[in-house]
Amino acid sequence: MDSALVGGIAVEYQDEGPRQAAPPLLLVHGHPFDRSMWRPQITEAARAGHRVIAPDLRGYGGSEVVPGTTLLSDFATDLAGLLDHLGIDRVALGGLSMGGQIVMEFQRLFPDRVSGLLLADTAAEPETDQGRAARHAMADRLLREGMAPYAEEVLDKMISPEAIRTLPQVATHVRLMMGSTAPQGAAAALRGRAARPDYRPVLAQAAVPTLVVVGSEDRFTPLRDAETIRDLVPGAELAVIEGAAHMPNLERPAEFTAHLLRFLDRVRRHEGNPARS
Repeated sequence: MDSALVGGIAVEYQDEGPRQAAPPLLLVHGHPFDRSMWRPQITEAARAGHRVIAPDLRGYGGSEVVPGTTLLSDFATDLAGLLDHLGIDRVALGGLSMGGQIVMEFQRLFPDRVSGLLLADTAAEPETDQGRAARHAMADRLLREGMAPYAEEVLDKMISPEAIRTLPQVATHVRLMMGSTAPQGAAAALRGRAARPDYRPVLAQAAVPTLVVVGSEDRFTPLRDAETIRDLVPGAELAVIEGAAHMPNLERPAEFTAHLLRFLDRVRRHEGNPARS
């Protein structure tokens, strides 16, 4: 574990694999998780010779909790600051769920720093009026009740009921991440996501290799959301992980990571010859 002061916020992160490997991979976790959700991918990508950086976002894991409202642009700016701290210009950038929306915001703000996009179980559309009200209500509820009731309520949507039954260690990991998240940090992120803009125009202008991944049983961001992103980004590829819910990287780590490694090979080829994708 490493730490850095980024924009006045203490951020914890992992930095694995050979430092000279290019381009590095930056993985952005979802809500309400932490960088450990990427453990299988960090291990295997680093073993395959890739440099992998996985931070805890502000308000999550070991990073500093900032109450109030955390916009997606705040998260994206933190990531840029971490890359500056590490002396890294360009990265392949991957995120799941909220992490995917942070990746899209990073692409909006810092397109010249992105060499590839991995967008897993996420959505590009702007927040609806109903969605905004629901996120604010959930933020208030988390501050009032803590994380434990919410964690039990959504566990069988984060991972499939079959995974809960057959992969108890995965279920325990997911429950622990959710339950140990600071309510103030989670609530701040929910309020920020309520102001989520429309990322479809951003994706339509993306000119880097893009992989879209979705679990076939995802009820939060179903297949149609992944297909929308796939259709927006020129040359994007779509991988559907059969039987998995919202966290296919933990339910089907070998399959997810195989897609990730092929994506990183594609990014390397594109960086060597930008005319190809």
